[in-house]
Amino acid sequence: MTEFSHIDNKTGKANMVDVGNKPESIRIAIAEGFIKLSAETVKMIEDNTIKKGEVLSIAEFAGIMAAKKTPELIPLCHQLNLTKVDVAAQTENDGVRITATTKCIGQTGVEMEALTAVSIGLLTIYDMCKAVDKNMVIGEVKLVNKTKTNC
Repeated sequence: MTEFSHIDNKTGKANMVDVGNKPESIRIAIAEGFIKLSAETVKMIEDNTIKKGEVLSIAEFAGIMAAKKTPELIPLCHQLNLTKVDVAAQTENDGVRITATTKCIGQTGVEMEALTAVSIGLLTIYDMCKAVDKNMVIGEVKLVNKTKTNC
């Protein structure tokens, strides 16, 4: 029978994995995502004429805040002591791309924090632009890279 890391194999219930015996490592994850926008909306973002405020910097701050809240949003994620969160939002011809880099020294990875940062950054853009663009599409949220280096 296959054993699963997040399931108590005696009861079949979900449980949080004990990472207490794992050595600490420097862990870095990079994720990215994209929101497709109309050309008019992209121009409004670049011209800073969206009524809710400066879209890119607010989306970046939202992503940073979200990365720090990941274990409150995703039930089996461990609380991590993040040492760095960097979120960058850039306009492209047909939308905005967000890239997030998360880093910690810990016993488990930081990919969920990077993916959460990207997702919430994109949702923030959606919220800020929903009055002017009814055809936005969030997509392509993915983990680009993760590394683990011994301390």
